[in-house]
Amino acid sequence: MRKNSIKNTRINGEVLRELSNIIRSELKDPRIGLMTSVTAVEVAPDLKTCKAYISVLGSEEDKGDTMKGLNNAMGYIRRMLARNLNLRNTPELKFILDESIEYGIRMSKMIDDVVEKDTQNETDNERNNEEDGKITD
Repeated sequence: MRKNSIKNTRINGEVLRELSNIIRSELKDPRIGLMTSVTAVEVAPDLKTCKAYISVLGSEEDKGDTMKGLNNAMGYIRRMLARNLNLRNTPELKFILDESIEYGIRMSKMIDDVVEKDTQNETDNERNNEEDGKITD
């Protein structure tokens, strides 16, 4: 089975959906932040391993606590996946911190700041040109 086969893509989607539901509604660990989401899942073609990319919005401490909580609850999460999904093998989970959403927010903020600064410079230049025009008249 190829890595990007239709079956593998469908399994990735199902694991992503179930993993998101388990983290959101089943886990009661206070270390796991409210702003935790599963951004992507890569299940190996042999269904033995699964990389789950987790995004956490918050401080570095929140991210560390969330990853510790998820790693401690890994057995429970895997058991719930086995119960909810009908797969031959339940994959062994590996949680990877994904900072792409936070990076995107930071880049968007930087772009907004540059655009705001640019519009501010344009309005200042227009005011200076108007003042220069009034003085010479």
